[in-house]
Amino acid sequence: MDRTEIEIVVIEDESDILELVEYHLQKAGYCVTGFLSTERVEQFIEEENPSLMIVDRNLPGMEGSEFVSKMRSVGYDTPVIFLTARDREQDLEEGFLRGGDDYMTKPFSHKELILRIEALLRRSGVLTAEKVRYRDITLDLKRHEVYVEHRQIALTNLEFKLFHTFVKNAGQPLDRDYLREEVWGGESTVFHDKTINVAMNRLKKKLDPEGGKHYIEPVWGIGYKLT
Repeated sequence: MDRTEIEIVVIEDESDILELVEYHLQKAGYCVTGFLSTERVEQFIEEENPSLMIVDRNLPGMEGSEFVSKMRSVGYDTPVIFLTARDREQDLEEGFLRGGDDYMTKPFSHKELILRIEALLRRSGVLTAEKVRYRDITLDLKRHEVYVEHRQIALTNLEFKLFHTFVKNAGQPLDRDYLREEVWGGESTVFHDKTINVAMNRLKKKLDPEGGKHYIEPVWGIGYKLT
């Protein structure tokens, strides 16, 4: 997902800090919405489904961790970073127990905040790494390029998507119905196993022309898996 599509909610009752956090997040490329209290936040989350929340503990009306605990109790799993002046161990523990995923104490480095946001977004699957490595193969997800032992392999868009699907599920047998939905999108009404078999054979030959590396192996009665 592109960063400009990633919505981050910031709940901070000090307007100068809120403006500063918003500025740094927008400068980093994120879409940001700020609130001075928890009022109206739940409705916003329901309508917009943000990717991450930064929540101050000392908020008017409802304390920040109580608000997060309430949101967790009704099923919202949006990642949360607490931002607070409370630095006692029991405050830290309380924040995590009430649903926080990370914790930063004031005063804080905005650069560190950005790094923590990126780490949390990667763990939650919102931000993906630009490059993925598997054995001696590197996938450049941004450029849609594949390298075997640093030598670029020419793959079609479909072949790239097919191999990326295996890398995301390394070691797991993938049946043909799953591959059809993930790679072809289930769009073909006339779709035969032969279609997948032909695509798989072409992909395997391009990645391993000598046939000695056995990146992808058939699984009898199921489909294929990345070994």
